[in-house]
Amino acid sequence: CLRRQAGMDHGTGAGDSDPEVEDDQVDIEPPSTVATPLMKPGASSSASSLKAIARERRNYQIHLLYVRQDFKDCLVLIETVLAEFNGMCEYPIYVKALIKRQQGQIQESLQLFQAATALNPHNVANLKQVGRSLYLLGKHKAAIDVYDEAQRIGVEDWEIWHNKGLCYMYLKDYDQSVDCFRQANEVQRHDTTFTQMGKVFTLQENYKQAIEVYLEALEFSPENPEVLTTIGLLYLRLGENYRAFDFLGNSLTHDPKNPKTILAAGSIIQDHSDMDVALIKYRIAAVQTPNSAQLWNNIGMCFFGKQRYIASIACLKRALYLDPFEWIISYNLGLVHLNTGQCASAFHFFSSSINLKSDFPSSYMYLAITLAKLDDLDNACAAYEKAIGMESDHLFHLNYAVTLLNSGDETRAAQQLEEFEKLFGALDDETKGSDPDILLQRNLLTRALAKP
Repeated sequence: CLRRQAGMDHGTGAGDSDPEVEDDQVDIEPPSTVATPLMKPGASSSASSLKAIARERRNYQIHLLYVRQDFKDCLVLIETVLAEFNGMCEYPIYVKALIKRQQGQIQESLQLFQAATALNPHNVANLKQVGRSLYLLGKHKAAIDVYDEAQRIGVEDWEIWHNKGLCYMYLKDYDQSVDCFRQANEVQRHDTTFTQMGKVFTLQENYKQAIEVYLEALEFSPENPEVLTTIGLLYLRLGENYRAFDFLGNSLTHDPKNPKTILAAGSIIQDHSDMDVALIKYRIAAVQTPNSAQLWNNIGMCFFGKQRYIASIACLKRALYLDPFEWIISYNLGLVHLNTGQCASAFHFFSSSINLKSDFPSSYMYLAITLAKLDDLDNACAAYEKAIGMESDHLFHLNYAVTLLNSGDETRAAQQLEEFEKLFGALDDETKGSDPDILLQRNLLTRALAKP
C-alpha cells in the first residue's frame, strides 16, 4: 500500500510498472514544478496522506522497542523521529511519556501527554494518561476534571470510572468513590475494582459491607488468593476466627507460599496456643519475606509462648530493627522483659509503645505494673488511673488492687477489688474460666483483705 501511494504521488500510475520504494526511502517532498501540469486534482491530498504515512512509518519500531523494555534505544529512535518532523508525531510523544513515567519523571511525562493531547485532542487514550499522571502527582481534583472530559468525548470505559473512584477515595469522598467503582463494574468487572471498593468500605470501618464486596468478587474470580486472604483478614478483625481460617486455608490452597496469608493463618494458630505449628508456617513465610517486621514479631511471641525468652527477645529486636515505629513490637518487648524481671528495660519499651500509640489502655496497665516493681507508686497509680479512664476492664482493677495491697493501702485495694467483682461477674462462664491465673489472684487478694 505504501509503495503504490508513492508511485501515484509521482504521477506514474498504479500498475505492474510501479517502482519499488523502501519504507525509509519514501519521498515526502512536494512534486517538482515540471510535474505539476501532469498532477491530478487529488494529488495534494495524496501528498498529505504520504506525509502522514511517513510520520507513522517507524511507529512499529518504537512499539517493538517499548514492549521489549529497551527504553534507551527506544528514546533514541523517538528523538530521531521527533527531530525529523519537528515534534509533530503523536505516537512517539505518547511512548516517550510512558517511558518517562516508568522512570519516575512524572511531571515530564505529564507535559508530554499534554503535548500528545494538543496534537490529537479527541484521542481518549491521551486524556486518560494525562489524568493518570495528575493522579500520581496527587492532583486528584484536576485528574477528575480530565477524566470527565474523556467521558464526554469517548465511550463508556471502565478504566476511567475506576480511576475516578481512586481519585475520590484519596479525596476521602467515599460515597462518590463507591459510585464510580460500581459504574466501572457495570461496564466491565475487574478484580482490582472490587478490591478498591472493598478498601473504601474498610477505610470507613464498614467491615461487613467490605466482606460483601469481596464475596461478590469471588463469584467473578473464585480462585483469587488475594481476595480470599482479604476476606479472611476482615473476618479476623470481626473476631470470627473460624470463618477467617476457612478463607485463609482456601487461599493457601491456591497460593501456598503467600507470606501475608501464612502470617494471618499462623497468628490464628498462635492464638490457639499451638506454637509449633505456627512456627512451621512462619518458616515458610520467612523464605519469601525475610525482612518482614510483622513476621519476626509473631515468631518472637511464639518463642515467648514456649518460654524461650532469649530467642523471643532476639526475634523481637530484629523486628524492631526492621520497623522501629511499629508500636506492637515495643509493647511485646516490654512484656517479655517484664516477665524476665528486667523492669528498667520493660519501662523503656512500654514508654516507647505509648509514645507511638497513646490510645491503647493495656500499655498503661503494664507500665503501671513495671513502675510498681521499680518502687514508683505514685506514677504507677497514675498509669492505672489512665488505663481505667480509657477502658473499664476487670483486669485493670485486679492488678491495681494487687499493687495497692502490696504498698499497704488496703482501703483503696478493697475498692478496686469491688470494682473488679462487678465487672468480672458480668462476664460469661467461658470467659471467666479462660485464665486460671486471674481466679488464683482473685482468691489470694480476697483472703488477704479478709484478714482482721
